[in-house]
Parts: sequence; structure tokens; C-alpha cells
Amino acid sequence: MRVAVPARSGIAWDSRMGLFHCVAEDDGIEDVKKRPIQHGLQGKIAMTTISSAGSIPGAGTGFLDKERTIATAGFNRWLVPPAALCIHLCIGMAYGFSVFWLPLSRAIGVTAPKACPDMTLVQELFTTTCDWKVASMGWMYTLFFVLLGVSAAIWGGWLERVGPRKAGFVSALCWCGGLVLGAIGIITHQLWLLWLGSGVIGGIGLGLGYISPVSTLVKWFPDRRGMATGMAIMGFGGGAMIGAPLANLLMNYFKSPTSVGAWETFIAMGAIYFVFMMIGAFRYRIPPAGWRPEGWTPPTKANAMISQNHVHLKDAHKTPQFWLIWWVLCLNVSAGIGVIGMASPMLQEIFAGKLIGLPDVGFNQLDAAQKATIAGIAAGFAGLLSLFNIGGRFFWASLSDKMGRKNTYYTFFILGIVLYALAPTFAAMGSKLLFVLGFGIILSMYGGGFATVPAYLADMFGTQFVGAIHGRLLTAWSTAGIIGPVVVNYIREFQLAAGVPRDQLYNTTMYILCAMLIAGLICNYLIKPVDKKWHMSDAEVAKLQAATASAGQSGPSGSYGIGFGGLDAKTALFWAFVGIPLAWGVWKTLESAVKIF
Repeated sequence: MRVAVPARSGIAWDSRMGLFHCVAEDDGIEDVKKRPIQHGLQGKIAMTTISSAGSIPGAGTGFLDKERTIATAGFNRWLVPPAALCIHLCIGMAYGFSVFWLPLSRAIGVTAPKACPDMTLVQELFTTTCDWKVASMGWMYTLFFVLLGVSAAIWGGWLERVGPRKAGFVSALCWCGGLVLGAIGIITHQLWLLWLGSGVIGGIGLGLGYISPVSTLVKWFPDRRGMATGMAIMGFGGGAMIGAPLANLLMNYFKSPTSVGAWETFIAMGAIYFVFMMIGAFRYRIPPAGWRPEGWTPPTKANAMISQNHVHLKDAHKTPQFWLIWWVLCLNVSAGIGVIGMASPMLQEIFAGKLIGLPDVGFNQLDAAQKATIAGIAAGFAGLLSLFNIGGRFFWASLSDKMGRKNTYYTFFILGIVLYALAPTFAAMGSKLLFVLGFGIILSMYGGGFATVPAYLADMFGTQFVGAIHGRLLTAWSTAGIIGPVVVNYIREFQLAAGVPRDQLYNTTMYILCAMLIAGLICNYLIKPVDKKWHMSDAEVAKLQAATASAGQSGPSGSYGIGFGGLDAKTALFWAFVGIPLAWGVWKTLESAVKIF
């Protein structure tokens, strides 16, 4: 039969006849020939009009539409993780922004700071004659991570509706546009504009970019949820390893007698990141409704902690499981993020002269040159913790596929309690190796907590709204970004005021962090399967999928010849594209960290 409808190509499921039919374009008039296609042919469906690019041609009305990203026969699911890494490696530079603080603190004076010590913060926001204080620029971190959590919570539902491509596109506009606006703030020396551009607008880009691949990866890898999210979220931890040394190289290249090279670096990195993020956003693909990996079937033995049902976004936060996981993430992150923020001064104050072969010399006895030397060594410690943070995201998330999410978090809390409790002992022994290794493992579990939590949510609430639910849960990160540094920094100040020796400043802090992890352990213990009353019915799920998925790609479960494994040439090149910069970042980090020993 011939019907005048908008041209479209693909396969469609006819629920009345119980078969697929092929749809072929014919100059705007469709020639629809219905013929049965046996289910379970594992990718041998004859679809002569499917685009080789891996998406349905003509679907949707715009190139950013979700329907345009639905994968078709021949698409390799292993192309999705490097697409996510393209975005996460760029936005992960948020962790490395401290590389700009010292150069920007002399942006007016250039060769020497032009300080105005009596200036208030409000005056500092608008001054054009005085250099900014490092502490004032440090508020960028707060803006980054508060806005990340808030924007992920607000726009998580929107992301589920419009798909990862549009979310990745908007993320790139916000993150890279924020860098450009921040550059204008540096040129005009307006701190409020730097905060607004890189902090607020960039922070929104962080939130959208961070959650953009989560739901997609969980759906592409139902057989390895933890590993899939670990691969992507690993990139966020690794972004600073690439971005910080790159920023240093660029600032050294651009600096001149009249400029520290910061605004030029903002522009250059904004352009580089925009290209990478666009590549990532446009390589995103989502599986059609009912898709499953070829040859894989859901486990026949039911696991009570892995739900086969879905919970609607509007109901997830009404369940105790959501808030228990919220506290599990918050407490795990609070402990880790406090250490990250104080890693450099902590190593310097605890080991002091031991770092440069002077075992009996305390921190206050070092001269300026010696303090500068140990500061460089401590920077290597911070970089090494970053490396453990990244590796832990992949290692622990992958291990959670075998251990289960709840057992993985048990490991985080129990092992973390032991290591925090032993940290003062390692310091008293003067063992740099045990101290660094202990905190390396702690930071691996900090990163592992981030990477494992999306899979934990998918296990509890199903995959239908996991991206949006994860977005709301990230408010725990925003909260932890305040709690962790406040606990570590203020206790340190209190201890200093009380006259505690510098090599013992952090002992009390470690025991308080132990108490936080004990609270997290209890929350994890209390997590049980979600009550059935919150489950969506099959009809609700089917209706939702029909509304959000392509009409040409719904039907019974199967692989449809999509998502095959293996590292073909195209996939290998894409992995190399993201892997080479990451390997360079790892090398630069190790080069700096080796100085500790």
C-alpha cells in the first residue's frame, strides 16, 4: 500500500499483527511492505534502508532530537563510553582550576601582586586596581560543585525527555561559554564576571555534562552497569590530570610583560573543550526500547537487591531508599573531599623536613626555600591522590558488578574506617609509604563511590528514570562539598589555636571522619529493596517508552543486530582519541608524584 506520510526509514513493530515491517522511503511517499521478521535472529534482520551511521535517518525534526540518536543495526555499544569520556574529561577540569589561582592573584601587578589587604569581598568583586585574593577565587570550587548538584537535580528530568545528545550540547555551550565569559572577566578584571561565567554558567554545564551519559550507559550495559558508569565517571576524575598541566603549558606560552596568560588560556581551553564535547555529544546513541545485548538474558535467579521494575521520578524521592543512598554518598564524599582539599598542606605539616632528608626538622623550622621545595613535593602527592581517585572509579565500579553495590559500599566504609583510624599511627611512624598508600586507597574509594552510585540507583529504582534520579541524588555531593572542607579546615584552625604541634594537627580530624563513615555504614545497612507500591505498572512503562522512544524501534526484547561487542577499527580509533590525552595526564602525574619518595 502507498500512503502520503512524512518520509521515514527503519523497522516498526505492529502490535496488532505481531510482526516487524520494513519502511522504505520513496520521494516523500512511503512504500510500506509488511512481512514477518522472526524474533531472535541476533542481528541478521534485513534492513536495507537503515543508515550506516547508526541512527535512524529522518527521525525527529532536528539534529539534536532524541529520536535522531536511536541506534540501528551495526552500531557498536563500545562507542558510547568514549563519547562520555569526551565530555567528562573536559568538565573534569573543574578539579584542576586551582592552577589559575596564583597567576590570577597577580593579574594586575603581573610580576608582583598588587595587594589591597583591607578590601572587603564586595569591593573585591568590582575593583580594577587591586589584585584578587586566592581565597576569594577559591569560592569558584563552591560554585562549581553546588551548581553541579543543583542543575543536575533541576534538569535531570528534562535530560531523560530530550536525550543525552541535547544535554551534552547544552553542557558544552555552558561549560565552554562560561570559560569565554570568565576570560572577559579576567580582561576587565571583574571578579563577579569570573564567578558568573566560569562558576555559575560553567557549573550548570558541569551538572548537565556529568549526568548526560549515565542513563544511556546503564541501558547499553545492563550486564555490566557498574563497569559502564565507572568508565565514564572515571573521566571526570581524570579531567584535572590533563587540564592542569595543559593550562600551565598554555599560560607559559601566552604570558607577556602585560599579561599572566590566564585569559588567553581560558579562550584556548574553551575552544579545545568545545570541539571535544561536541564530538562526544554527537557520538551518543541510545538503544531502542526492548533492546538487550546479543546473547544476554536477565539472570534467572532473582536478586532482591536488583529490581526488575521501575520507579517513577516523581516517586523516587518519596522512598526511604533514596534518602539512605543520599546519605551513603554524602558521608562517603564528605570524608574524601575534605582530604582532597587539604592534601598538600597535610603532607607538608605532618612530614615537613622528612620530605627533604631532614628527619628532625619540623615545619616551622624550615626556611622559605625549603618550604617551597616541600610544597612542590606535596603537589605530587595531590596528583597521586587524583590518580587513585580515577583508578578507583573504574576498579570499584567494575568490582561492584561481581560483589553487588551494597557489599561494595560496606567495603568502602569498613576499610575507610580502618585506614582513617590508622593514619595518625602511620604519621607517628614517619612512614611516607604507608601514609600515601593509605590515603591513596581512601581516595580510590571516594572515586569509587561516585562511579558505583548510578548502578546502585538502577538496581533500586530501575533504568527508566535513573539519569534524573541520579541528578537529584547529586545534591548530596553539593552538601558534602560544604561539610567535608568545613570539618577538616575548621578543626585544623581550632587545633592550631590550641597549640597542637603541626605534625599532630589532623589526628582528631581523622577520628571524626571515622565517625562519619560509621554513620554511612549504618545507612548502607538499612537499605532494602523498594516497596512494590512504588513500582510502575507494565502499562505505565509501555506508555512512557512509546512516548519517548522512536515509533520505529519498539517491540519485543532483542538485540536487533545492535550493540555487538569487539574492538573494531572505528571503536579502537575512538578509544585512542580519548585514551592518548588521558595517558599523557597519567604520565605527568607520575612524573610529579615520584618526588615524594
